[in-house]
Amino acid sequence: QVQLVESGGGLVQPGGSLRLSCAASGLPLDDYTIGWFREGPGMDREGVVCFTLSDGDTYYADSAKGRFTVFRDNGRNTISLQMDGLKPEDTATYYCAADGRSTAESQCDLVFGDYWGPGTQVTVSS
Repeated sequence: QVQLVESGGGLVQPGGSLRLSCAASGLPLDDYTIGWFREGPGMDREGVVCFTLSDGDTYYADSAKGRFTVFRDNGRNTISLQMDGLKPEDTATYYCAADGRSTAESQCDLVFGDYWGPGTQVTVSS
């Protein structure tokens, strides 16, 4: 049974940092692209970053470039998203998803996601 579980969300002040993690089980990560998506009030679903582990190809949304970094935790079936310089507009529920297409194929599109986690809330507020 495939399972994706996010963790690491919380309340942070503007300019602060959070690290989200996506723990995957039941699927070989090397055969999938892992995406981080977010949805919030007044916000359409946005693909923040997509990362194909087999070739390292990575897509970052413009809103994430220079602030967010995706990486695989060494020796673990976990993909993490380091978020620095957080802004109030980053407030959203963040989801990780796995897709059998590569980043080049999917471009982190809105039909991305064969499997989804339940999400973790990120709130950026003073």
